[in-house]
Amino acid sequence: MEKLFRGINIPRMIKIRQRFPRETIADVTAVVREELNKKEIIERVKDGDRVAIAVGSRGIANMPCIVREIVTAVKERGAHPFIVPTMGSHGGATGEGQVEILAELGITEESTGAPIVSSMEVVQIGVTKNGLPVNLDKNAHTKADAIIITGHIKPHTSFRAPYESGLAKMIAVGLGKQVGAEIIHSAGVENIPFRVEEIARVTIAKSNIIFAVGMIENAYDETYKIVAIPKERIMDEEPGLLQEAHKLMPSIMFEKCDVLIVDEMGKNISGSGMDPNIIRRNYSGSLKYNPLAQRLAVLDLTKESHGNANGMANADICSRRLFDKISFESTYPNPLTNRLAQRVKIPMVMENDSLAIRAAMKTCFDVDYNHMKIIRIKNTLELEHLFISECLMDEAKNNPNIELVSEPEYMSFNENGNLF
Repeated sequence: MEKLFRGINIPRMIKIRQRFPRETIADVTAVVREELNKKEIIERVKDGDRVAIAVGSRGIANMPCIVREIVTAVKERGAHPFIVPTMGSHGGATGEGQVEILAELGITEESTGAPIVSSMEVVQIGVTKNGLPVNLDKNAHTKADAIIITGHIKPHTSFRAPYESGLAKMIAVGLGKQVGAEIIHSAGVENIPFRVEEIARVTIAKSNIIFAVGMIENAYDETYKIVAIPKERIMDEEPGLLQEAHKLMPSIMFEKCDVLIVDEMGKNISGSGMDPNIIRRNYSGSLKYNPLAQRLAVLDLTKESHGNANGMANADICSRRLFDKISFESTYPNPLTNRLAQRVKIPMVMENDSLAIRAAMKTCFDVDYNHMKIIRIKNTLELEHLFISECLMDEAKNNPNIELVSEPEYMSFNENGNLF
């Protein structure tokens, strides 16, 4: 194999810093309490109520703290909170798997003060005007007098609509568990936003949801906004919050490159492992991007993913160490639910990081192998610091939002050919 890579030498790389707007909440606890104390929010919790707090599978800044404060506020009203995993088919579509995902995110009974009650069972509570069954987590429906929704409002990885990844999706897909997720996805990506909206509206009308707590993050994956919304205003207020989230999205501040190296992907980073909005490519073809890279090499899978490699199809090359971490039992429930079989196609597998990077270089069209434009990021959440090859230095110098922070250096690999 090595002879196929003669003349393919990885260039020196320069560490850079990208600057984004960085407004953030200094005291998250105080803001959560302030939002919960708004008129018609926490007063909806009554003495003696059993309250289900819906928590999803995404890594959200300060989420254990936010959930803990909601739990505390519920208890102060004389009510009895419990946490319900709200994540569709994630966690291998098992109750146990969803509890494990919450634990990886720091959400446990010990950290929040509330027990976690997890099951994949649902109850049908209604039908939409188009005849779609509306399902709700059985524990939230039968064991709770009230439901509080929590969720991260952000751009979706596969479509644009008034409701993308946010509170409506948490209600329709998350609380609908695997059954609800399958109904949402069964008519194709183009119909997801319509189904999310109509199922969420029926769920809000027919369930015991009382309010939602939504979060927006800045480009540094920090808490930018927390807002509590009464149930009757969730669908009115979410589109405006989504537009705020779109404006805060980070990016890779280069027009094009030959190779993009992603150190790690994972479900805790993005529903697609690597956010298509950042890498500017999407296996489904539902969103059209101005392409960033000819080839993408991904090198590792986060431990928080529990082997779930959904979205690996966005890579052209992967390393053996990533491939060896894939659990097909954890990976396949998602595409079997959402019909997107293409999202789990396996990239070309190379024995180590060095060969994966060189294979990405080798398979580019119409390039000078001695002057290749290469960008390396840790993941699609952390984009303040990244590495660029020397060929991109002039473009970086001409961007006032980019700072060069190191001299050119070769990447360091261990004896197995993997990056330190």
